Amino acid sequence: MELNEEVGESASTPGHRRSFCPKAIAKRIYSRLAADGSVHAIYNPDLADELEAHFDRLPARCIDVFFFLFIYRRLNDLVGVPVHEIIFSTVDMPMLLSQLSALLSGIGLNIREAHVFSTADGYSLDIFIVDGWKNEETNRLGEAVAQAIATSELKFSCSYQRKVETVLKFQQECNWEINRSFLMIGEKIASGYRGDLYHGLYLGVDVAVKVFTPAYVDEALNAEFNREVNILREVRHSNVVQFIGANTKPPHMCLVTEYISRGSLFDFLHKLDDVLEFHLQLKFAIDICKGMDYLHQHNIIHRDLKTANLLMDAEDVVKVADFGLARFQNPDGEMTRETGTYRWMAPEIMNHQPYDHKADVFSFGIVLWELATSKIPYSDLTPIQAALCVIKGLRPKPPSDARLVDLMQRCWDEAPARRPQFSEIRAELEGFLLQTSSGDARIRRREILSLI
Repeated sequence: MELNEEVGESASTPGHRRSFCPKAIAKRIYSRLAADGSVHAIYNPDLADELEAHFDRLPARCIDVFFFLFIYRRLNDLVGVPVHEIIFSTVDMPMLLSQLSALLSGIGLNIREAHVFSTADGYSLDIFIVDGWKNEETNRLGEAVAQAIATSELKFSCSYQRKVETVLKFQQECNWEINRSFLMIGEKIASGYRGDLYHGLYLGVDVAVKVFTPAYVDEALNAEFNREVNILREVRHSNVVQFIGANTKPPHMCLVTEYISRGSLFDFLHKLDDVLEFHLQLKFAIDICKGMDYLHQHNIIHRDLKTANLLMDAEDVVKVADFGLARFQNPDGEMTRETGTYRWMAPEIMNHQPYDHKADVFSFGIVLWELATSKIPYSDLTPIQAALCVIKGLRPKPPSDARLVDLMQRCWDEAPARRPQFSEIRAELEGFLLQTSSGDARIRRREILSLI
């Protein structure tokens, strides 16, 4: 037997059935609202159609009634539940929405809505409306999200360098001024006399943040800070720490650069139980030469070159950092102020004599000695004693491996004019590296042949 809807006998009268039809109900309600002078009926010309559409959605089958009641109870359960809006602003990358959704679900949040906005210059704004956070304190939710990000094993496919490049485009348009609302300062990395260094996030990118203590911000520090910012704005090289921006307005002065994950070359060397392998000595020294040669070509003297100011990234690339004492070289090529760190300082600076970029070459000679020995220069002397001895001609004791001794001695020669340029040092070190690589290859070949 085939049964069709609304065919056959019915227990209800035709008039009764018509009185409950959705369209009639909607019309009756609208008429009553209009008669009562309701603002909804007066100012919303579409209200009649909206009411009709609403009643058309009511369940027509018995099974739908139970689903309707379930949804209704669920909505009642959500009354009074805290709802939060979480906004992520970061560099755009593939699968970002799904990764952020998984991260929020992982801390027990229910995502009600998600909206994504992408910009033409490569940024993404991801907005989530969530519930499920039982504690109504928004700060605690923020901490939970930050912790989830920090401990997340999700791998973003966008490289760190690409993220930095995108941020740099944004910063150039802002004249390198940091927008503090996008800057999140995290763990303290180091402390100094006039400020502290922190690991932070800026526009979703890991950065290092040098924050100056307001109590120590005087005219001298302000001048030094602005000088460092002006120099960093001009440099861009793979072996020089990349400048991101600065907040130049006291009292919240800070300097933001790329974050170099492995710390300083000083810490790396002096944690070793043995001398660094020769090919790594050469590799690190060549990296330093590349960065310093770039600076000198742009008329910049570092004036405080030492292993504590050389940083290593995750790929073991060494980068020149900390330009607080750096200067653009005077047109006449002479500078006269004493500055730097005594154990690495050139004698002409200590003697208050005019100096030029060759003072950095002297410091590099000491760094080269550190790479070959993994020791602190003049470790048995105080800094002042070391300075007096250098003025009198003392230099560190040559390392047992004599391959780089001649180059060291030429770098720390008493006469600046006899010290080589960084371009010459680099070429010499690359020659050593080529010989070392060829020698290792021949050794490996002999080892293989001996096994045949």
